Amino acid sequence: MTPLAKATLTANEAAIVTRVPVRQVHRIIDAGVLPLARGSRTIRRNALVGLRLAYLTAGTLTLVARKRVIARVVKHTDTETIAEEAIIIPLKPIIADVEQGLDRLEKAKALVRIDSEIMGGTPCIEGTRIPVHMIADMAAKGESEAALLAAYPSLSAEQIRLAGIYAEAYPLRGRPPLRMPAWLRKAPKTTSRLNIRDLPGS
Repeated sequence: MTPLAKATLTANEAAIVTRVPVRQVHRIIDAGVLPLARGSRTIRRNALVGLRLAYLTAGTLTLVARKRVIARVVKHTDTETIAEEAIIIPLKPIIADVEQGLDRLEKAKALVRIDSEIMGGTPCIEGTRIPVHMIADMAAKGESEAALLAAYPSLSAEQIRLAGIYAEAYPLRGRPPLRMPAWLRKAPKTTSRLNIRDLPGS
């Protein structure tokens, strides 16, 4: 079990671990089918399998039945199968999937370093001055892995993939700073070259 597995998780973290879209995580929380950490919307580790199960059975079981199933799963975490309304649900694959998700998130967290002496505390990929959210944003906007590797040769393909996971689990919050950080004021690195003859109207 990873250290992260002992903690409660935010909705964004839980979404990464369980592969449930974060909007659906909030809907499941609002439906009251999950036990939450007292006084918050954070999700206990032993409820993660229940969260995945709630998502998978949304079109199969009624809300009341889903609540019963999840209550049993949370109480008996070593259960391998569960039956409800003539439906038998194998839990071992779901449990294994959640454990893999916890490991994936732990690796993404280990990728990043936050140091006030490096880029003013901007979360950067460990051992570099490259902001993790910048890489994730570039990938999300269509930059290929090959192009990112060419532009940032100090990175690996795994680091680029983990950057996306980290950014989803820990999105930037609040308004953009009034004063742009130095790395944004610099000319951007291009990841491809264009021939002027390829431009429209040439």
